[in-house]
Amino acid sequence: MKNSILKITAIFGLTTVLLNSCGGPKDNPPLVYFPDMYYPVAYDPLMKAKDAYSDHENEIPAFVAHNGATGLSPVEGSVSQNRDGIVTEEALPKNVDQYNAGYDASRLITTSPLKPENLEKDLARGKVLFDHTCSACHGTGGDGQGPIVKSGAYSGVPNYADRDITIGSIHYVLTNGRNAMGSYAGQLNVGDRWRVALYVYNTFKGAAATTAPAAPAATATATTEQTSTAAAAPEAKTNAK
Repeated sequence: MKNSILKITAIFGLTTVLLNSCGGPKDNPPLVYFPDMYYPVAYDPLMKAKDAYSDHENEIPAFVAHNGATGLSPVEGSVSQNRDGIVTEEALPKNVDQYNAGYDASRLITTSPLKPENLEKDLARGKVLFDHTCSACHGTGGDGQGPIVKSGAYSGVPNYADRDITIGSIHYVLTNGRNAMGSYAGQLNVGDRWRVALYVYNTFKGAAATTAPAAPAATATATTEQTSTAAAAPEAKTNAK
C-alpha cells in the first residue's frame, strides 16, 4: 500500500513539473525557437520593412532600392498574376438574377481591354490556351465535338457558329461559367481569359460572319490577317479598333 502511494505521488509530481515547464505565458516565454509563432508581423507592402526581432531596419538591397517597400515586381521569368495590368472584373454574381444581368451586359462588350497592337500575339496565345484548356469539350474546330464529347461521357456542347456570342460574353462565361460549364477563373488569369475570348470569336464566329458568300473558304489565320486591315469588316477584329 505504501509503495502504491509513493508511485502515485511520484507520477503526480512529475506531471506537474512537465506541465509547468511547457505551459508558460506566451507574452514572455523563456526561450522562443520560432518567434513568428509568438510575434506574427503583418507587413505593409508599400511601407518600409523593419526586422521584427531587432532595432535594425531591413537592409536587403532590393528593398533599399525601392525605399524599403517590400511589394516588389515579379522576378524576371516568374509567373505574374496580372502582367497585363487589367483591373480585376466585378464581383462574382451571388444569384441567378445577378448572373443573368451580368451576362446580358457582357454581350454588349465587343472589345477587350488588351492592347490592340498585340492582337496577333494575343490570338496566338489564345489558340494555345484554347487547345490546351477548352478543346477537350469544344473541339479544336469549335464545333462542340471534342474527344470527351465523342467518347459519350459528355454531351450538349454547342457549336460556336450557332451561338449568338460576343467577345464580352465569351469572357463572362469563362469567368463565371454557364449551364454545365464551370468557371475557368482558377485556371486562366484575367488577361488569358480575354485572349481565349478573342481567339474563339475571331476564329469561330467573327471570321465566319464577315466572309463573303462567293469568296473561297479561308483558314482562321488568313481571315485574321485580312480583317486586321479591313475597315469594312470591323466584327472580325473588334479588338483592333
